[in-house]
Amino acid sequence: MPTPEAGISPARLRRDFLDPFFHPRSVAVIGASETEGSVGRTLFSNLTSTRFGGAVFPVNPRRASILGTQSYPSIAAIPEKVDLAVIATPAPTVAAIVRECGEAGTPAAIVISAGFKETGAAGAALERQLFEEARRAGVRIIGPNCLGLMNPLTGLNATFANTIARPGNVAFVSQSGALCTAVLDWSLRENVGFSAFVSIGSMADVGWGDLIDYLGRDFRTDSIVLYMESIGDARSFLSAAREVALSKPIIVIKAGRSDAAAQAAASHTGALAGADAVFDAAFRRVGLLRVNHISDIFYMTDVLAKQPRPKGPRLMIVSNAGGPAVLATDALLAQGGELAPLDPQTKSRLDAVLPPHWSHGNPIDVIGDADAQRYSSALEIAAADPNADGILIIMTPQGMTDPTRVAEAVKRFANIPEKPVLASWMGGASVAAGRDILTHAGLPVFAFPDSAVRAFTYMWRYSYNLRALYETPSLADSDALIDRDAAARVIAAARQSGRTLLTESESKRLLAAYGVPALPAEIAESEDQAVAAAERIGYPVVLKLHSETITHKTDVGGVKLHITGPEAVRRAWRDIRAAVLAAAAERDFLGVSVQPMVSSQGYEILLGSSIDPQFGPVIVFGTGGQLVEVFKDRALALPPLNTTLARRLIEQTRIAQALHGVRGRKPVDFAALEAALVRFSQLVVEQKWIREIDINPLHVSPQRIIALDARIILHDPSTTERDWPRPAIRPYPAQYVRQWKLRDGTAAVIRPIRPEDEPLVARFHQNLSERSVYFRYFHQLRYEQRISHERLTRVCFIDYDRQMALVAESQNPETREREILGIARLIKLQNEREAEFAVLVADRWQGRGVGGELLRRAVEFARDEGIERIVGYVLAENTAMRKLCQRAGFTLRYEDAATLRAELDVRAGG
Repeated sequence: MPTPEAGISPARLRRDFLDPFFHPRSVAVIGASETEGSVGRTLFSNLTSTRFGGAVFPVNPRRASILGTQSYPSIAAIPEKVDLAVIATPAPTVAAIVRECGEAGTPAAIVISAGFKETGAAGAALERQLFEEARRAGVRIIGPNCLGLMNPLTGLNATFANTIARPGNVAFVSQSGALCTAVLDWSLRENVGFSAFVSIGSMADVGWGDLIDYLGRDFRTDSIVLYMESIGDARSFLSAAREVALSKPIIVIKAGRSDAAAQAAASHTGALAGADAVFDAAFRRVGLLRVNHISDIFYMTDVLAKQPRPKGPRLMIVSNAGGPAVLATDALLAQGGELAPLDPQTKSRLDAVLPPHWSHGNPIDVIGDADAQRYSSALEIAAADPNADGILIIMTPQGMTDPTRVAEAVKRFANIPEKPVLASWMGGASVAAGRDILTHAGLPVFAFPDSAVRAFTYMWRYSYNLRALYETPSLADSDALIDRDAAARVIAAARQSGRTLLTESESKRLLAAYGVPALPAEIAESEDQAVAAAERIGYPVVLKLHSETITHKTDVGGVKLHITGPEAVRRAWRDIRAAVLAAAAERDFLGVSVQPMVSSQGYEILLGSSIDPQFGPVIVFGTGGQLVEVFKDRALALPPLNTTLARRLIEQTRIAQALHGVRGRKPVDFAALEAALVRFSQLVVEQKWIREIDINPLHVSPQRIIALDARIILHDPSTTERDWPRPAIRPYPAQYVRQWKLRDGTAAVIRPIRPEDEPLVARFHQNLSERSVYFRYFHQLRYEQRISHERLTRVCFIDYDRQMALVAESQNPETREREILGIARLIKLQNEREAEFAVLVADRWQGRGVGGELLRRAVEFARDEGIERIVGYVLAENTAMRKLCQRAGFTLRYEDAATLRAELDVRAGG
């Protein structure tokens, strides 16, 4: 349910389509059995032996009763409506059963049955049949091939596990039923509780995005844990995850890091696993935390619930033993963390409270005879050090140290603002009491310091990823440098000639059309033409093979560098031709391109894109040059990018440090590099005929950025628009950018909102009257709340798949200052066929047609997106908004004495 902070009026609560799964009033077990050890018997027994309390109906046409309860031959024979069907019958029978569920008015079904796409082509056909039948019947499905679902808070156990999970505030969703049972056993032993426990199976219908959306809105769920083998609908998953990650931690353990593991996952789930590095990039993009060990998912759930997120990777370690502190340091550095350098003031303060032979650095060794007071004093000083982003306390049982007293003394540090504190109480029975004290105080306690360090490393990476969701990017003036028509002409010319490989010259023209500077080149089909071109360009020059068939020129001797005169040009031309004819054929040599030789004062970067089978286009950035495959210094990102995301992509590589300037070199122009990456990402998502781009090298120096070589490959000519890979992140919908004029002739543009708009939106909200705020949000918002970064993040940083915000913007022709006149917002509701709208216009622009035009454009967007109905809520006293809705064709009716519901059937063309 959208919140007022998200921009929508407080709407009435609606029943979610997943509610029948988690809160059914009645359940039918289709395939119920009395056979000992059977799935049907276990399911029925689990549902009837807990405190669920709803009606449970066994369905088995061959038996009159199951375990003493009347059985029914079909779901249609049950005398009352059933909310949830749990199906455990052979795979070939399931589609027909789902059809019967639809006819009986049952909205949800959990398909336990196996034998679908995980078994091969025949099973995949059965699964398609099942999905199509469910769609026609209006039945939503979890599964098939799953363990089932538990709601421990209500006692619902619609699984064939041996027992039900404990109630708690963690939601666990897994693609592996076997892992579910293992985690269930572990949780019972460790006293971990769950708000939901779901085996999602093959995801024929309900997928990750649906469940993340639902659990994100569930106030009883504080964090979400996922065990994932395949992604399913990548865009739905990432869209939901980004929305929920802003308010709740989502922790993922993804199987399939190695090639062998990926193949095993594919055979198990019947879905292909994409490149693992792409999953990392996707998780980073939406603020998810990926962990590598099953135990870590629950350690991190505990840690994130108890401690604040660190601002950075620098850890301060306080220990009474050198060995464990060294092991913790090794683990920290190996995982990319840093030791916090001791501030001089911290060092002098520690000198005053510690023995003379303390370590005088970080880790802070308080010496083996440290008592509780020494620990407490050292920790208080360490926590105040401005260089520390987090604290790790290590305690080893020694004769002079009482672990229980130390725990009592340091538990007061459990809540240090913006600095997480973790503890490692090493040992067995002698430290058990101390561990209990710290745990109850809210301090996460680990048996070993390397585990604690791993948790801290996860925390700061998680914090780093989340900041990218909140950080407002600078506005890259991309459109002014982009010529989309020129780019389309280059692609069309290549396709008309039947080619998928663009020449280097064509590739560079295409990049230049998107504002990515490329080194100019002249094509020479003869020696004389090559010499003439070199004379015009000026020596030294470079000669490269010009070919429509050979992609890697260096592999066939097709590149000659540092050419300084006419005779050298002729010799290089002949050498390239001879090398190509020796390695290929005459048709592969079309001449050479002549280019200026670029100074080596700079860095060679790789910038490219390729298609991932699950996430669509992916961007790669890293160290380039001839040794690119040797260094393998690269990072991945999902397009499109903004300047913040471009900077994060650069920061993930080792060459980033050199780009900032080393050994007296000046730093490169990062603003220009980030802007080039943003425009490159637009090229990747907008020019859909492109299959692969390879810019190597992209020469980057303090003076300029320029592509020295480029290779672009198009999709096969037989590819249709339906076959084009869809970006996992929906790009900025530029098709909704339209020029418009107000009644008084003021020029304006109506366009989708951007993250870069936050400063303009803040100014917009600053100037609103209290009356306008009240009419829009149905209550007053404090001034600071209106313009808070966290709130405006949700206003400006939107997912164009799940919602749309259109802004009307005008520019003062004299001052060139931009101003937002009004904002219209549409948020899709759970069924995605209905959306809720709201419109807000700045006070000085009210009554000038802005609101009406914004609402008209919002309706146009809804119609394009397949939305069938738009609803909104208007205060009865807001006469201007009532008139605006009526003019737009909305019908209004009273919800209560103070509020009206406005509704428009988009299909009717209202």
